Amino acid sequence: MRADDFHYDLPSDRIAQTPVEPRDSSRLMVCGRDTGLIEHRLFRDLPDYLEPGDALVINDSRVMPARLLGHKPGTGGAVELLLLKRVSLIRWEALVRPGSRLKAGARVEFGEGALRALILDRAPGGARLVEFDWDASGGSFESMLDRLGETPLPPYIQTKLDDPERYQTVYSKTPGSAAAPTAGLHFTNALLRSVEDKGVNIARVTLHVGLGTFRPVHSEDARAHEMHAEYYELTQEAARTINLARDSGRRVICVGTTSVRVVESCARDGRVDPSSGWTSIFIYPGYKYQVVDAMATNFHLPKSTLLMLVSAFWSRESALDAYATAINEGYRFYSFGDAMLIL
Repeated sequence: MRADDFHYDLPSDRIAQTPVEPRDSSRLMVCGRDTGLIEHRLFRDLPDYLEPGDALVINDSRVMPARLLGHKPGTGGAVELLLLKRVSLIRWEALVRPGSRLKAGARVEFGEGALRALILDRAPGGARLVEFDWDASGGSFESMLDRLGETPLPPYIQTKLDDPERYQTVYSKTPGSAAAPTAGLHFTNALLRSVEDKGVNIARVTLHVGLGTFRPVHSEDARAHEMHAEYYELTQEAARTINLARDSGRRVICVGTTSVRVVESCARDGRVDPSSGWTSIFIYPGYKYQVVDAMATNFHLPKSTLLMLVSAFWSRESALDAYATAINEGYRFYSFGDAMLIL
């Protein structure tokens, strides 16, 4: 399976730089896997495609203020860290902005020295292991991060948000992600109520999104790509909701590829077991879905693992044909872009 098989050309003006308002006014391409039919709707029309007893799975992870801007003491050199994964109470895996030139043993200060970092060894995927210390009077590390950190945006978004909450889902709850589960950005609280009023049961799961999820596959054979592990949790309550839909012949509909990865990581014989831990599941064509019956998802980067996941659910040819249609129809792509519902 060649990574180049999942390439497509996207005009730069189709990369959404700002979110639409209101959230649910984004466009929704509805795709029938069996029929091949495509409809062009708005995201607020989602309830029209749901049935009583369906389970809608959403990821309640919240984006951390994981972008830290600091300097090297004595030199004044600017440093930017992006926190990816907590390793221990004081250690994180982090990306260092290119040009910062931080070697092992280098020290960095943030907030006039209120938060300090020691650069340690290299970590997987080009990240660095970073150890923090801070003044006890500043409270917990989370308090320091809330005060000094910024919400990170993907590098393809060149505009600054007036309201950082616009890069959070309305149902975000558990901090831990370095990037938003973007399919959920289209929901409003009113739309969620409409879904529930129709008799659809909502299952809330957690997967803390790391940047590795979005990185293009560089290996010629896509199957050689190594996924970075991400923390997930599927509770007893969520498992009951999903299994009830399965047992009653209703559908499990996932919002976003992150929810898909949680559900399929916990799948056993067509049902799910409650669990938590780290998953590095890599879903690409040839994978047999066990639980997921439909998914709502944004339009993803070329040669990304996310596009491969969508292709495994449908087919590579159908997915790329749908993407070509979206480009021709003027859909907006990536994090702040429009969505597709694959049934």
